[in-house]
Amino acid sequence: MAAFASRAAASPDAARAAAVVAIDDLAHSYGTRTVLEIPSWSVAPGQHGLILGASGSGKSTLLHLIAGLLRPSRGRLRVAGQDLGALTSAALDAFRGRAIGIVLQRLHLIQALTVRDNLRLARTLARLPADRARVDALISDLGLRDLARARPSRLSEGEAQRVAIARAVVNHPALILADEPTSALDDANCATVVRMLCAQAEATGATLLIATHDARLKTHFAHRLDLPARP
Repeated sequence: MAAFASRAAASPDAARAAAVVAIDDLAHSYGTRTVLEIPSWSVAPGQHGLILGASGSGKSTLLHLIAGLLRPSRGRLRVAGQDLGALTSAALDAFRGRAIGIVLQRLHLIQALTVRDNLRLARTLARLPADRARVDALISDLGLRDLARARPSRLSEGEAQRVAIARAVVNHPALILADEPTSALDDANCATVVRMLCAQAEATGATLLIATHDARLKTHFAHRLDLPARP
């Protein structure tokens, strides 16, 4: 069984029932090639951890499965108490918008919208009411106040990444996922991004999972899942 640390006072069954992520007999294949197999894995509420592995080990695939961006070839996946396999595509999209914040390798900011409107759109797509105070507080917290009316084309790589982090947490998700957020950064910017992700997760009590092959992150996180290299 692969798992991050669980609360000592809780029984294994109780801890698993309360887990933000719970996996049973999960596998995913592309054609005839199986890229990921996890018999059992769970993550407790509020934990911060890494999904580690070499290129091709299935890190990004696992993150996309947890986010509901992919459907598994086999197995059961529960996130924030919801069995993802039981949801229709439309219901899954709505659930993702409310419960999961995602920072992907390609940030996918909407180029026609300002920084502020990218954050507002995240609430709209999740069918949540507008919350100007929340949007403006995030913009301020992440040092983006002077760029609130800027479009993504005007942003540096680091500024765009901060916008992506703000968008990921604007809806108070139970789970924050980040895919290789530091691989192209120098040591100083790597540490900054890690601090921002952890601070935003802690501010809302969210669980944080980072998929990475960046060994520098190991010093920041006690909880890790190591995916083996696949042939």
